[in-house]
Amino acid sequence: MTSVSISKRLQKIARYCPQGARVADIGSDHALLASYLLVKGMASFVIAGELNEGPFQAAQKQIHTLQVKDRASVRKGNGLAVLQPGEADVICIAGMGGQLIVSILEAGKDKLEGVQRLILQPNVGEEAVRLWMIENDWQLIAESILQEDGVIYEILVAERGNPTLPYEGKERTQEELLRIGPFLWDEKSEVLQEKWLHEQEKWQKVIVQLNRSDKPEAAERIKEIEAEVNWMDEVIACLRTDKQ
Repeated sequence: MTSVSISKRLQKIARYCPQGARVADIGSDHALLASYLLVKGMASFVIAGELNEGPFQAAQKQIHTLQVKDRASVRKGNGLAVLQPGEADVICIAGMGGQLIVSILEAGKDKLEGVQRLILQPNVGEEAVRLWMIENDWQLIAESILQEDGVIYEILVAERGNPTLPYEGKERTQEELLRIGPFLWDEKSEVLQEKWLHEQEKWQKVIVQLNRSDKPEAAERIKEIEAEVNWMDEVIACLRTDKQ
């Protein structure tokens, strides 16, 4: 079996996979994570799901190089449609928007039977994923935030349980923590600060553009964005203060 090199982001995701689990990676990015889990002896079986023909063929080729046909399955299909109920212990969905991840989970609810853990890495829209977890009785048990090649990623890990528990007893409201991340708020890392500084800067640029507009609705929109920027300012200040 050959070695497999994967990104720091995928390595972090891999560390959240319980030893010996059957892991389904949906939208598998050439089956790199699935291959890594097999090579490292972390997964007992992997399923790599791809929607489009090109990535599907690439995933098949990647798995074939490992010569582990009895422990891997590459399947072409939409989201969780590639799975049978009870076939996976862990489902990973990484590298796509939060709303798309939510739509995949929602459309494939019947395939979540027997699944013990979800490992989700939205590129944007983390709030939507956390909200889906609450609405569907999945308890967030861990979060990670990391930066790689100038991009900030958040990884959300959930198991069945009490979905509101991670949000209780904090100085921030549930609504705020859905945006920030309850575990990320507790950790208050420099990467989290950087994320919100970047978000704030982005909205400040929008304000500059709107100030140049003569549209009547621009002034109202500026007020809304200013309130958002002020909220971010307060969050960033708290993150900095608590780390000192």
